[in-house]
Amino acid sequence: MNFQQLRIVREVVRRQFNLTEASNALFTSQSGASKHIRDLEDELGVVLFERRGKRLLGLTPAGTTLFETVERILLDSENLKRLAQQWVHEDQGRLRIATTHTQARYVLPRIIARFRRDFPRVHLELQQCGPGEIVSLLRAGKVDIGMATEALGEAHGELVTFPFHQWQHGLVVPEDHPLRDVDTLTLQEIARYPIVTYHEGFTGRSRIDQAFASAGVTPDVVMSALDADVIKTYVELGLGIGIIASVAFDAGRDVGLAMLEQDHLFPRNTTLIALRRGHVLRNFAYRFLECCSPELNGETVQAALSRP
Repeated sequence: MNFQQLRIVREVVRRQFNLTEASNALFTSQSGASKHIRDLEDELGVVLFERRGKRLLGLTPAGTTLFETVERILLDSENLKRLAQQWVHEDQGRLRIATTHTQARYVLPRIIARFRRDFPRVHLELQQCGPGEIVSLLRAGKVDIGMATEALGEAHGELVTFPFHQWQHGLVVPEDHPLRDVDTLTLQEIARYPIVTYHEGFTGRSRIDQAFASAGVTPDVVMSALDADVIKTYVELGLGIGIIASVAFDAGRDVGLAMLEQDHLFPRNTTLIALRRGHVLRNFAYRFLECCSPELNGETVQAALSRP
């Protein structure tokens, strides 16, 4: 039994039992990966995968049970390397963060600048992706920290979440738009205009839809996009009014546009920070979390990660 055999088994499951994709991801041949799997099965004395010819269809009952141990062994081996690096290179290494465009563009810059001043030798990898992909990356151990408003708050036993910050949606309109003259806006009045907002599943879009549905209003969403910069561009072109996270508006940069913040229109959103249970963090990762929120000190985070 060796680590390469275990890595192949884990990657095959992650790739939905596609042996070709798993082999490519691990830079090995398909025949070599298949042999590693059969050698491991012979050594263990059980069949791990259901097969149809050369195709892998899924895990057998024995494979399902043993796979949990495979993942634990590989996670422990990765943690062992991180713990060793803690002693050899205490203030240098790599910190991998997966987050959405809104967080990366508008919330994290000051935090990252502060962290970089304290840890100039730590290499930061910032991956911008959708909430669902952030969950997948955390589960696979490919990132250390995840940040998003959607998906992370759902029931994921492998993840521990902490509140990061709260924010609300606001309306972005051209400077000469008639809605600027209305003191107290209603959803009915907003729905008279074409709307440009976030794509479903991104940056609180579900909360926007819920607000309109609760008011019995059907908005005319003429376009959806993944980030606020794109939405603002099309508002500038006159395509409609925009609904974006209010933190994504900068009066100094967004010349020609105005932000209408009407707190009563949409509910508040909470962006979460997520960590994977069992994933060892370097000391500088705990310092990064403290930069995000003083309440997220090492003792608090470790206590949460250790709870069943």
